[in-house]
Amino acid sequence: MSPVWSLGAGLLLLLLWVRHRGLEAVLVHHRWVFVCLFLLPLSILFDVYYQLRAWAVWRLHSAPRQHAQRVRHIQAQVREWKNEGSKRYMCTGRPGWLTVSLRVGKYKKTHKNIMINLMDVLEVDSERQVVRVEPLVTMGQLTAHLNPMGWTIPVVPELDDLTVGGLIMGTGIESSSHIYGLFQHTCVAYELVLADGSLVRCSPTENSDLFYAVPWSCGTLGFLVAAEIKMIPAKKYVKIHYEPVRGLRKICEKFTEESKKKENSFVEGLVYSLEEAVIMTGVLTDEAEQSKINRIGNYYKPWFFKHVEKYLKADRTGVEYIPSRHYYHRHTRSIFWELQDIIPFGNNPIFRYLFGWMVPPKISLLKLTQGEAIRKLYEQHHVVQDMLVPMKSLEKSIQTFHVDLNVYPLWLCPFILPNNPGMVHPKGDEAELYVDIGAYGEPKRKQFEARASMRQMEKFVRSVHGFQMLYADCYMTREEFWDMFDGSLYHKLREQMNCKDAFPEVYDKICKAARH
Repeated sequence: MSPVWSLGAGLLLLLLWVRHRGLEAVLVHHRWVFVCLFLLPLSILFDVYYQLRAWAVWRLHSAPRQHAQRVRHIQAQVREWKNEGSKRYMCTGRPGWLTVSLRVGKYKKTHKNIMINLMDVLEVDSERQVVRVEPLVTMGQLTAHLNPMGWTIPVVPELDDLTVGGLIMGTGIESSSHIYGLFQHTCVAYELVLADGSLVRCSPTENSDLFYAVPWSCGTLGFLVAAEIKMIPAKKYVKIHYEPVRGLRKICEKFTEESKKKENSFVEGLVYSLEEAVIMTGVLTDEAEQSKINRIGNYYKPWFFKHVEKYLKADRTGVEYIPSRHYYHRHTRSIFWELQDIIPFGNNPIFRYLFGWMVPPKISLLKLTQGEAIRKLYEQHHVVQDMLVPMKSLEKSIQTFHVDLNVYPLWLCPFILPNNPGMVHPKGDEAELYVDIGAYGEPKRKQFEARASMRQMEKFVRSVHGFQMLYADCYMTREEFWDMFDGSLYHKLREQMNCKDAFPEVYDKICKAARH
């Protein structure tokens, strides 16, 4: 039988099976079939299109010339909204399914959509060590652009598809954040179109109140049209040291100790159970021992979190040299460890060698095709949360995560939180070391109930003066939300800039209690 006939017969049998089981049942209980056959090839086409587009734009130098024209078009849309009587709130016209957040924003259907087609790197200023970009530039796009020039940015949030705009209007973090802070703290200026259609630039010395209020505001103060981000010299490798640690107290002590060391370029922890973790520290370098180079980003390599787990199981330390760009996007292929729930055999060597080059599927396509049944299933039986808590509360926090969720692995990422104005700052007058605890997966706690369990978690995080990342499901009341976040500067600017009729309050945009 020829390969064509074999393929045809296989597809026919598959269609008959889908018809027998029902499409919804297949999508819910055997989602890997749909993902492998359709979403992975579509994701490849998406990537090829955007890479070719970015290459063409930069080769033709069209981005800087067209940027001003595109911004004027955004201003014209805002003024048109104003002339129409400002009857509805405004929001970006980017479809909700294109965002990396798992939340589906229903407000897109009722608000005035302002089309913002800004996805280009505008300028690399080597003298100032600053890169100027448009808001839809992704982390994968930016590192691919800067690394060949010998530059990178200080904080490269993990997933390739995260955008600059999302990381500023929400937040972003990486294992270098114990030195540089959150993504917002590496930015030196923002350019926004405000509710009256004007274009404003803000920085720590120019319109400083607006500069500090923009992060975490989720697009409710204006439309971001450009950002300037610090650059640092790139090096070829990250020399990474793996150390298994057992015992919760020892895990917390070791992680805190390493997070305080500025000589560590990177610090990260993966907690595999309440009493087991691997603490990783990394240093940027141009030199490497050839026998210890691990190109972990190659498609046929094991998923990073599984690779790290080997050191725990073998109970041994280890040193490797990972190419810098591979390190920056080390969790991308497995979407941290979320992909194991979608493609259970995805880390199998046979699958990796045959189809690993197609992984991961685009999160945006997963959202677009998930359907109401899968969305409800994920909402009730799946957790994707990042809680930012003071480092001094780490042990108590892990215990609380274990009792309320029992999801493993947990991701630990330290960061320094400066005492700047805005929605998120330490309780005291000085900078403080915090840690992001990321929980992604199916809770193993018996009688887990999403709303009750998450409200309990949110209450705990407020009690230690922590913060919840706003990309995730948030169940707080308005009073609880503004108890967690400092809204003084935010509300002052919304009043001054006449935002109340132009944009919803951030709480109304992201919290479930407001959206349902």
